[in-house]
Amino acid sequence: MPDLTTTYLGLTLANPIVPSSSPLTRDLASAKRLEDAGAAAIVMHSLFEEEIRNEYEQMERFVFHQVIGHAEAQSFHPEPGNYKSRLDTYLEQLQALKQALGIPVIASLNGISTDGWVEHGKQLQQAGADALELNVYYIPVDADETASEVEQRYIDLLIQLRQHVQLPISMKLSSQFSSPGNMVRKLQTAGAAGVSLFNRFYQPDIDLETLRVQHHLELSTSAEALLRIRWVALLRDQVTLTLAVTGGLHTEQDILKALLAGADVTHLCSELLKNGPERIRALLSALNTWMEEREYDSVRQLKGSVSRACAIDPAAYEHANYQAVLDSFSPAAGVRK
Repeated sequence: MPDLTTTYLGLTLANPIVPSSSPLTRDLASAKRLEDAGAAAIVMHSLFEEEIRNEYEQMERFVFHQVIGHAEAQSFHPEPGNYKSRLDTYLEQLQALKQALGIPVIASLNGISTDGWVEHGKQLQQAGADALELNVYYIPVDADETASEVEQRYIDLLIQLRQHVQLPISMKLSSQFSSPGNMVRKLQTAGAAGVSLFNRFYQPDIDLETLRVQHHLELSTSAEALLRIRWVALLRDQVTLTLAVTGGLHTEQDILKALLAGADVTHLCSELLKNGPERIRALLSALNTWMEEREYDSVRQLKGSVSRACAIDPAAYEHANYQAVLDSFSPAAGVRK
């Protein structure tokens, strides 16, 4: 039986399958099903600072800023008895997961302010998280904001958080940086233990009847994984932090390609939402079969064996692939060549 053990963010994991942030990791029962099916760790659903802020502002308005019509009682503000905030609920869920599961639990934080990132990061650490994933969902809509300014937001955030939190930190990145490789290196220098490639930006649509923007949640396809796999292959020999592929992983072939490119772990979401936590068991069985048939002893042995570093001519790895794809296309019958 091949050894599927891998390492991620300084954690030793039984295999490279780690369910990413999703409704399945929000619920204790489904998280337990993920573990029973073979998940090596889980990433919790994201804690959104914006939701916490909005909730607090509503509480301020309805409890502390209300006018009740009696001057002598105007300063009396009853404390809500059993009220639990989103933050309280998230921290309790984290503690419950840590008590119920035997696998690492990685908290996910989506913030909007430096103070929020730091404060909530400290609370997640205190609640028992094994690691922290920073889901920095930032779209630079201001045309005056430069690429270097956008990058510096990420670097400054990480540096500030590293000063207050001892947990290993992974940055979940977009593919839209002008130089993803250089950005990953900067994050490594700033103290990131890993990066997750790449975040999926959900694109708004336009309703032609109402002329309003509408939002659809589209699950990923295997085709989306190719961009992630390519960048892991390009980066593997240029950085020392751990690399995760997230987005578009559905089959054992997708997972194997990511590992061969150099990924340390693979994050699954859409496939598990469609087919349930038990899908992990089938994927692990297929990984074992593939490795046994090709006489791989371990994940460590195959990891990165098809990365840029293993190419005969690494400098040609990027452009030659582009040319080969174009040359491989054949027009449909009857179309002039």
